[in-house]
This record gives sequence, C-alpha cells and structure tokens, in this order.
Amino acid sequence: MDSYMDYTSPSVQFTYDLKDNVLFQKDAQNSFNELSVQQLNTLVNISLLDIRLSTANVIEPHYHQNASELVYCISGAVTVSLINPFTRELRHFPITPGQVVNVPQGWWHYEVATMDDTHLLAIFNAPIPEFILGSDILRLTPSNILAHTYCLNENNIQEALAPIKKPVMIGPPNDCKHQQAKKPGIHVRLADTSPQAAPERTYAHTDGYPGFSFNPYHEWT
Repeated sequence: MDSYMDYTSPSVQFTYDLKDNVLFQKDAQNSFNELSVQQLNTLVNISLLDIRLSTANVIEPHYHQNASELVYCISGAVTVSLINPFTRELRHFPITPGQVVNVPQGWWHYEVATMDDTHLLAIFNAPIPEFILGSDILRLTPSNILAHTYCLNENNIQEALAPIKKPVMIGPPNDCKHQQAKKPGIHVRLADTSPQAAPERTYAHTDGYPGFSFNPYHEWT
C-alpha cells in the first residue's frame, strides 16, 4: 500500500485497459502493451508487459536495470534464454501455458516464440520497467572501440551493424534482408531445465514457418 497516495482523491485510478498503451507493435501478431504507475497510479512496485508473438519472433536481447522479470506463458510456447553472470553460462528455458521463468534484475536475456499466437505476461517488481536493448548497445558503441577492445576488423563491424538504425524491440525487423533460406518448419533445441519443467521432446516444431532454425548450442565462428 502506498502511504503517500490520497485514496480520497478523484484522480485515484483502479482500472486500466492495456490496449490504450501500446509500447511497441511490429505487426498485427507481434506487439506488447505496457502497464506502469504512469497508467495506473495506485500501483506500488509492480508493472507488466502484455506480449504477443508469432513463431520465430524474438524479444531482442536486453536487460532490466531496475527490476527482476517474471515471464508467465498464457498461450503458445516460448524459450526464455538468459546468461547467468555468476556461472557465465547461457541457459535456455522453454515454457508453455501455466509455466514461468524468473529473470533476476540486471541479467541479459531474450525470448524466442516457438509457436504462433504466443501470449505472455512479463511482470516486474518496479513501478516502471526500464530496459537497455542489445540493438542500442550495438549501434551506439563506436565501431573502433569494439574493434580495438576485442581485436576485430572495424570494417566488418561497420558493415555488419549498419542496418541497425533504431531499437529493434521485436526481431527480426520487417525489412530484414538476411533471412535464412526457406525451410519446412521451425526447430528449437531445448536446453537443460529442472526435471519437473522438462518438455516431452527435445525439439519444438511448428510446420509451415519459412526459414527459422534456432539452436542455442551452436557455437558461432
């Protein structure tokens, strides 16, 4: 309870329609709406995103500097991937309706939808969810700093990152020109989870989606 809130005031808000606050919309199947204390002033240290995704769409890698995130799957299926900064491991947690994944505050993570009509709630223990996006880190960090720090070719970095002109939020962007060749379906290799949350099969598969293959174990060179 907020001891500073005047609950006798006519401006007190108890309800809100999230459709009135679209934070980002890629297309009709991929979007998220936000609810924070800015929309509902009686909220105390809680906020949420109402997320809808179609197969192979990704909430881009990011972290929340001010809150932990509890991801709850309402429908569809999603794999939540995160880096544990203490063990320096990349972990992948597939969830289906009724299951959750908790992402501690400040941990790098992303979500990949493995079914159409995926619907998620992301719940935060902060009045307003804040985030730092991978697309912003990549496009705003000078290419010469990346090249010098990691001993990389600066020209290659500039060429690779040139298409990132703005925050991506939900990827790939609609104008992406580097999609993989068409394939008959989507295959997502699922990673270690606790025994009670383990899926019945190793791969999530959805027929009919062209050109997406996500293997979290692939080592990029």
